Amino acid sequence: MNRPEAGEYAEYYGKYIAKVPGKEVLGTLESERLHMSKLFTGRSERDGNFRYAPGKWTIKEVLGHIADTERIFTYRALRIARGDQTPLPGFEQDDFVKNGGFASRTLADLAEEFDAVRGASIGLFRSFDDGAWSRRGVASQKEVTVRALGFITAGHQIHHRMILEEQYFPAIPRA
Repeated sequence: MNRPEAGEYAEYYGKYIAKVPGKEVLGTLESERLHMSKLFTGRSERDGNFRYAPGKWTIKEVLGHIADTERIFTYRALRIARGDQTPLPGFEQDDFVKNGGFASRTLADLAEEFDAVRGASIGLFRSFDDGAWSRRGVASQKEVTVRALGFITAGHQIHHRMILEEQYFPAIPRA
């Protein structure tokens, strides 16, 4: 598979696509699934409620956001891959986090949910034939290909994993 080209996605998403190494997005989705599992193994509930600065999301909220956003990106990919040309709306990430109820859930539960969501994403993307990967549709008022959505899905999660590793977890020693 080739990497998406600039005309396959809104410019904003280029920062996520750039974080995906190489051309094999399925391998990246799987390796990042394992990376996230290791990242959250042995973390305490107290860790899950940590935010590195006022107004920033907690670790639980970040993890919930990653799972929610992955669901939205893969839903878009499914609709477009199946030939649905209905323009798909955007979403307000802050509203999703505010109404996600992540504070009342355990960090372990959220990590397990991410793992399940990622497994479903991998299964979906594996099911696409060559024709599906190159199909185009409209999401958030911008044209996008299924291939770009695969890379955006992986890159969005990598982006947030890096923030967790750089901003959150250095401040919290492992249990």
